[in-house]
This record gives sequence, structure tokens and C-alpha cells, in this order.
Amino acid sequence: MVKLFSLRSAMIMAVFTVSLLVLPLVLPPLPPPPAMLLLVPVLIMSLLVFLAFSPAAHLPSVVIDAPV
Repeated sequence: MVKLFSLRSAMIMAVFTVSLLVLPLVLPPLPPPPAMLLLVPVLIMSLLVFLAFSPAAHLPSVVIDAPV
């Protein structure tokens, strides 16, 4: 049998999971962030989409033709 996690790491993950479940119920609600801050993830995502679909300038287009 493969041992994926040690007992210590499993306990740390369990404590982290319990804190994620309990702390939102205990802490008071936070005020909403400013509107400009809400645009940051949208800007990051649009930049990533632009970079994903833009062609690389330093790599030439190479077509490899295999003999038939």
C-alpha cells in the first residue's frame, strides 16, 4: 500500500478544513470590496486569454511534412 500522507500532514489538513468550515460562522461579515478591486480578476483573466491566443513573435511557423 502506498502511503500518500503522513499523520502530521493529515492532521494539518483536517485542522485547516475545520477552520474553513467554522470561522465563517464565527467571524462577522466583511464589507464588500471597492468596485475597482472587483475588476482585478477580470483584467487578469482577459490578459491571460489575450496572451493565450496571440501568436508568438519569436517562433517561426514550421510545417512538418511526413513522406507518404
